[in-house]
Amino acid sequence: MSATPPPVTVGYLTKRFPRLSETFILDEILGLEAAGVPLRLFAVADPGEATVQPEVARVASPVTYLRTPGGRRARLRDLGATVAAHGRLARRAPGRWLGVACYVARERRHRSSLVNFAQAGRLACHLEEAGAVHVHAAFAHGPASVAHFVHLLTGLPFSFAAHAKDLYVSAPDLLERKVADAAFVLACSESAARELAERAGGDGAKVVVASHGVDTGRFAPPGGVAGAAAGVGAPLRILAVGRLVEKKGYPVLLDALGRLAGDGLGFTCRIVGAGPLRPALEAEAARLGIGGQVELVGALTQEEIAGCYRAADVFVQASVVVATGDRDGIPNALLEAMASGLAVVASEVAGLPEAVAPGCGLLVPPGDAGALAGALARLAADGRLRASLGEAGRAQVVASFDRRECIQAIVPLFLRPTVAGRPRPTVAGRPR
Repeated sequence: MSATPPPVTVGYLTKRFPRLSETFILDEILGLEAAGVPLRLFAVADPGEATVQPEVARVASPVTYLRTPGGRRARLRDLGATVAAHGRLARRAPGRWLGVACYVARERRHRSSLVNFAQAGRLACHLEEAGAVHVHAAFAHGPASVAHFVHLLTGLPFSFAAHAKDLYVSAPDLLERKVADAAFVLACSESAARELAERAGGDGAKVVVASHGVDTGRFAPPGGVAGAAAGVGAPLRILAVGRLVEKKGYPVLLDALGRLAGDGLGFTCRIVGAGPLRPALEAEAARLGIGGQVELVGALTQEEIAGCYRAADVFVQASVVVATGDRDGIPNALLEAMASGLAVVASEVAGLPEAVAPGCGLLVPPGDAGALAGALARLAADGRLRASLGEAGRAQVVASFDRRECIQAIVPLFLRPTVAGRPRPTVAGRPR
């Protein structure tokens, strides 16, 4: 019997690392490392955020950044390294390098493509030095473009994942090309998988549904009993978690809360997250006369957010589809709230109904503040319903979105990525 070949080193590329709002990326990295996948981490840039998840310290692989922070000197150093890397690739395979350069000039004539092509040269050299035989991009837009250019420049197999904005605002023709050349593609929901296959010209054979999953041990009901319940006559404790950006639908939530206040229903609402809409949301809450009942607490770590779930009665995910097409996939915060035993109210957007199955929460039309207010009023009046939805929601997450199980489902793709799919060969010097 032949010996099993050793696991291969996989280069894992993301846009910025570590980001407080992208705990699903951190969870995936930690899960793959724990499962024995040898990873080398790369990121386009360091976000330089003041708050970092403590679990980042558990990541085994060092992080190599393709963009050095700093001023003019840093940019000059990056430029020199980029020129040297592309020179090395061009000398090694001049026909292939020229073919890719011509492809960029002919079909990808915008600044972002030039930047991605430049970064791909540096990444290709880093991957070679690391002994990587595959590169995986954590997002379908910029990171996948960089990984795709690495593939075109070197022949190194690549894969990528699609989630939300990176999928819904990407050009269909570019997605089609990436899917065609990839070994495999991960989609965070059935909805995202269908959208990806449609935008890729119907080629869904390589698309694998890979839910993010959450830690159902960390996010659990207080005392192990699902269905948090406010005391009789106590204000309903409402919680929302997510970046303060348009697609999260916070103005709709505030509108709904204003309606509840007008009807005399007592409540408090905590909104956890940072983002550009904070001043506007504070002003809107004040205009609606609910500024004293709504607290915007800013960004928190996962452990701090777990405490927020334990102190709430209801979780709201008021997601909407914005004009650019951007929308949520299945937000981790929604799964965390359900795992914590909270009754949830969510919009019928993208993959949200996949998580909030019948009996596991209440779904409302996106952007409908009246329907959202009605659902919250119903939950405020019926503690048994809250408890029932919370219990069913946790069972749903444990059965279908447990982080460990979700990671184990994709581990084989990363341990043997070059045989996971059948990437079509790229002719040297003539990218298809």
